[in-house]
Amino acid sequence: MGNYSQFIPNVHFEQILIKNLVSNQEYQRNLSESHVKRTIANFDPYQINPVKVSRRDGINYVFNGQHTIEIIAAISGSRETPVWCMIYDDLDYQQEADIFANQQKYVKSLTPYEIFMANVEAGNDEQLIIKDLVESYGLFLSSTKTPGGICAISTLEYLHRKFGFHLLDRTLRLCIGTWEGDTNSLAANILRGVAKLIVAYENELKDDIFKEKVGRCSIKELSRTAADRKAGSLGYAEAMLLVYNKKLRIQLKWEKLYKTKGEEQEEFIEYEEIDV
Repeated sequence: MGNYSQFIPNVHFEQILIKNLVSNQEYQRNLSESHVKRTIANFDPYQINPVKVSRRDGINYVFNGQHTIEIIAAISGSRETPVWCMIYDDLDYQQEADIFANQQKYVKSLTPYEIFMANVEAGNDEQLIIKDLVESYGLFLSSTKTPGGICAISTLEYLHRKFGFHLLDRTLRLCIGTWEGDTNSLAANILRGVAKLIVAYENELKDDIFKEKVGRCSIKELSRTAADRKAGSLGYAEAMLLVYNKKLRIQLKWEKLYKTKGEEQEEFIEYEEIDV
């Protein structure tokens, strides 16, 4: 058997109490309290990775996993809790910093579509519900723009998670009915723009009027108008509202589009550019 040691890091695994780990090296990023809280709210022990530790001069320096140990300490309520650690005995400080800085450089991130389909395979309800809803309209989920496909995966998940099944259903129904399945009408900014109008106006927005009037305007025309008004989906919502209100005796009030409803409008802005 050949010598493959050059391809295998010299490490071993131990369970170490959190109180015996040190994670305040200068090269590390600041601890994100919001990330810790978000992960605690969705804690799953099967998602916990071993903490990477450099043992120098008898001290266990964490160079990857500082958030992990804080999450487990908070969940367990004790820094006496042990965590699995991958121990490196032969690193100096500069090597630790280099590994920390470059460990993600050649890692291929999962796309929203890949994550979504993995959740489907796992039988997770949210993704199964969204998939069934999309397919009920004769469409399918896609990783790229293609006729009959929706690739704005993050937008579908966001709308469902934040506003629920019925808003997502109405959004899809309006987009499909208005532009008759035009692939560009299922892009993120269009979906979000329509959803903004539904959130703002609810039943004041008449679906039949929307389909009739806004449907006369091509996605290309809407895009030009949107580009002249606001960035992202708000520009598209404004462009649609302009067309919808034209020659209506009782028009939808513009201020409602900008009026904050709890956190809904804020989140729309925060996640504006998830899908491109």
